[in-house]
Amino acid sequence: MDTTEERFARLETKLVYLEDFLEKLQLVTVEHTETITRLKAENQGLRQKLGEISDAVQDIPNVRPPHY
Repeated sequence: MDTTEERFARLETKLVYLEDFLEKLQLVTVEHTETITRLKAENQGLRQKLGEISDAVQDIPNVRPPHY
């Protein structure tokens, strides 16, 4: 059987790996949150521009161009 010291050393090793994993996961989460925030703002801007273009297109009369 394993001694208490060996078991304790394995537990410490696992804890170090888990702490490292958690730190990396937190960094990725922060990065993704920033990306989502940026994309939401970009999406809102594009939606606004699309609405403006849609309004402008509706104002154009539906007539044939003069070269017809």
